[in-house]
Amino acid sequence: MVKEIKIEDLNPEEFIREKVEEISAAVGDGKAINALSGGVDSSAVTLLGHRALGDRLTTYFIENGLMRRGEPEQVAALFGEFGVHVEVLDAREEFFAALKGITDPEEKREAVTQTFYRDVFGRLVREGDARFLLQGTILTDVDETVAGIKRQHNVFEQLGIDPEQAFGYKIIEPLVQIRKDGVRRVAEALGLPQSVWNRMPFPGPALAARVIGEVTPERIETVRFATAITEEELAEVDAFLKLALLHEDRVTGMREGARDFGLQLELRCWNSVDAREGTPTEVPWPKLRRLADRLVAEVPGVVSVTYNLATKPPSTMEAV
Repeated sequence: MVKEIKIEDLNPEEFIREKVEEISAAVGDGKAINALSGGVDSSAVTLLGHRALGDRLTTYFIENGLMRRGEPEQVAALFGEFGVHVEVLDAREEFFAALKGITDPEEKREAVTQTFYRDVFGRLVREGDARFLLQGTILTDVDETVAGIKRQHNVFEQLGIDPEQAFGYKIIEPLVQIRKDGVRRVAEALGLPQSVWNRMPFPGPALAARVIGEVTPERIETVRFATAITEEELAEVDAFLKLALLHEDRVTGMREGARDFGLQLELRCWNSVDAREGTPTEVPWPKLRRLADRLVAEVPGVVSVTYNLATKPPSTMEAV
């Protein structure tokens, strides 16, 4: 049972000192690796790990083909300013091969999990001498997984899975006692810029969590393009999360007086504090109309754009 540190009880500086000491003690004289996506959770863990271990922590950006536009280059450049060298590892073929033919949401999440932890990280451990993986699991990840809401890719021990036995290395989770609002405070105290500590959440399965049905490079490119337009158009909207997702079924539309059997995008925009609950953001109608017009005009094949009005629960923030 994880003991929660509530936001009102969190002292970020004290938390940082304690976690740096815990990471150092756990790894000892050994080495560790971690994956950095650029999100607030993995960013905070990266700086905690490098404070504790220095050059004995190797940080990877796993290019799985499921990330947003320009993310590997942007993240590597930002952390280079902190003196953290980020190795970009191309694993696109592995991830798309693992996801091929899968449509069930839980099976997709499991495919991403196994590819990350068994195949990619397992290979890094076998080829190197690191025996520890630092990762940014937060308490909400654990809650949703244990409750059976959805299998978060980074939860193992709480499900009775021993990572060392399953994958060949131990996992260290410095953030597992806090939620997203707490992580933001810790990240700010670590000196990360607001663009990171106040960054929108991004799912562990990345854009695969925003494709309903089979995940293919072509479908990911559609939702990647839609994501870029959505984040650009809603940049000034104050919300916890803003996203576009791609539905599986094609729908009937029309262009230039003829039928166009095309794609349907769904927009979701959330107000929330820690992702446990959420309400749809009341985006001004002109902004939604402009966004929908751009998506239909610029994203190939799109003929329909809808907006989610359900709360969390019963909805969840991501689709998969």
